[in-house]
Amino acid sequence: MPKKKTAEKVEVKKEKVASKKVSEAEFEKRILEFAQSGLTSEKIGEALRKEGIHPKEHNKKISAVLKKEGKYINPDLKNVSEKLEKIKAHYEKNHQDKRAMREKDRVFSQLRILKRYAKVQ
Repeated sequence: MPKKKTAEKVEVKKEKVASKKVSEAEFEKRILEFAQSGLTSEKIGEALRKEGIHPKEHNKKISAVLKKEGKYINPDLKNVSEKLEKIKAHYEKNHQDKRAMREKDRVFSQLRILKRYAKVQ
């Protein structure tokens, strides 16, 4: 019986960005800049980490900073509503797509449940 060939393991090294030391004011300023561009708190966190800024060093949550400034948008609501808009646009062009019709109804129901949970109109 021939030997099985073993797959060679290829090591992928992730480049670690050096942690930057920024002031509290600069940290909040960067958060608000990202929020202005339309990012949610979860995407703002990813963008900050790519720059080497970690929220844990400042003991502040990104969502708390955005709520204080009045720019907080619930990420779940935003993501589901964007998904619903895409499905609606697709269904308008493709009325014969019955799966899209069912998906539209399912996502709409999901959005309604999230709004009720978040107490948003």
